[in-house]
Amino acid sequence: MSDIRMRQICLVAHDLDRIQTQIESVFGVEVCFRDPGVGRHGLHNMLIPFGNQLLETVSPKPGEHETAGGRYLQRRGGDGGYMVIMQVPHDAYPGYRARVDALGIRPVAEPGEGEKGVGIQLHPKDLPGAIQELRWNEDEDRVDGAWWPAGEDWQRAKHTEIVDGIRAAEIQTPDPAALAARWGEVLDEPAQTDAEGNPCIALADAGVRFVPIRDGRGEGLAGLDIHATDAPRALANAEAAGCRTGENLITICGMRLRLV
Repeated sequence: MSDIRMRQICLVAHDLDRIQTQIESVFGVEVCFRDPGVGRHGLHNMLIPFGNQLLETVSPKPGEHETAGGRYLQRRGGDGGYMVIMQVPHDAYPGYRARVDALGIRPVAEPGEGEKGVGIQLHPKDLPGAIQELRWNEDEDRVDGAWWPAGEDWQRAKHTEIVDGIRAAEIQTPDPAALAARWGEVLDEPAQTDAEGNPCIALADAGVRFVPIRDGRGEGLAGLDIHATDAPRALANAEAAGCRTGENLITICGMRLRLV
């Protein structure tokens, strides 16, 4: 079984306040942290616990459109998925780091906070689909352990009355099998096939699914499977907010959010 956890998903949006209102009202969750450090990149953000995982959204600050996030919004034609951030064990991290180098994948950044955790973000031109990040973090033996991007006490904001986790990230791409194989090579995890015949990579607590392009917006992170503890309530909330788009489907921030 994989020792990699899907710990955080990052979205990018034009209007951060609107996305916060929709996510909180539909899923009964709340913001746990806003990182002032992203301001140096011309962004502001929010992080929201979904069970023991975090859903982040970043947005260009007013007047700050020449940022990586702002350019991504232009390329993708609007709000959507941005990053898949995975936690690996401290002792295994050097091996993953060496593997990335051996595969010739360039780093975009190597964020870290000393003894709390260190990570590497991989260049999307070398590994398409989304910006993949691998990192280790202190307190790794706890499923609800510390996660330095989410502040000192993210657990206080965890609500699981409606949803309690992210079970899959869905990446749409012209060649799902080829991209799944490439991601699997980086993660040292074999590409498999899910029950619907899609190439996928199984992680410890979730999966990454690769599907054909379905919305005309090109390659990118396009959906999430959200585990619901009260699906009828989530769907009713989404109906009221104008976000329900299918039998078990909610669309927020340009993302297909499937209740499972």
